[in-house]
Amino acid sequence: MLGKTAGGLYWMFRSLERAENTARLIEAGFRIALTRSTTAEAEWQSVISTLAAQHAYEAICDGYDSAQVVNFLLREPTNPSSVLSIIKSARDNARLVRTALTTEVWYAVNETWMLFTDLLKDEIPQTELPAVLATIRQQSGLVRGALHGTMLRNDIYDFCCLGTFVERMDNTARIIDVKYYSLLPSPSFVGSRLDNVQWETILRSVSAHRSFRWAVEEDFTAPAIAEFLILDKRMPRSLAFSAGQIVNSLSHMAEEYGTRHASHDLADALKARLGNPDIHTIFDEGLHQFVTGVIDSTANLAQQIEVDYRFAR
Repeated sequence: MLGKTAGGLYWMFRSLERAENTARLIEAGFRIALTRSTTAEAEWQSVISTLAAQHAYEAICDGYDSAQVVNFLLREPTNPSSVLSIIKSARDNARLVRTALTTEVWYAVNETWMLFTDLLKDEIPQTELPAVLATIRQQSGLVRGALHGTMLRNDIYDFCCLGTFVERMDNTARIIDVKYYSLLPSPSFVGSRLDNVQWETILRSVSAHRSFRWAVEEDFTAPAIAEFLILDKRMPRSLAFSAGQIVNSLSHMAEEYGTRHASHDLADALKARLGNPDIHTIFDEGLHQFVTGVIDSTANLAQQIEVDYRFAR
């Protein structure tokens, strides 16, 4: 496969996953701001910081009130990481690789772009924000469903999955990091009722609240929820699950192309890192340090994939 085509597939699905996860971060900030209205500005600032958009945001906005943050993250044309900008990028990449996609996948991406262009043309009132965020998540699921239901399981499919799970790994790690590095007011709150309520909010932001109740016998405590989001291989947005899917996709391509690259070794090391520790060891060593290490390793892996498969962007 041409590197340009591989890159288009990979970045199309990274963009779609990023749009969904941006919506999830906004929802987390919205929920927590509602429960802690006295520090709402700090909550929104933490969301912007998590998305690495603080410099770009402060260049055009003053303060961190909810309306400005939501507008910046959903529809600001000068923000290349806004949902509207990301979806345009996904659609542009879909057009680039149109002949590699089934009709169903192309229609799903194009329909998503047209819907969002209309949905996000005006500022979103706070009362309508939950419905808009739900629509963003639903459209992302629609495209994924078309991918899984109609695409041949070959290198095209694997590059799509790589984009999805590299982005998901990064975003889940960042959501976890928001919780313990940005949202918790003080170390004295660890294990408190406020701490556990925040963890429950994070579960909801990754659509894992009910899954947690099904899979885990413990109550909503920080160690139990962190273990579920980091180490549980049954949970499709956990770090361990994402690492496993990345390794699987790269292994399929190694078999198809008959060669391994440096990115395969990096992916194996990341999977092993998430397969060995127990959650108490991670907490003892420092959750923030562990999660930021995963973020850095994921970024290195993503860069190596681009080099190994000669993406041309």
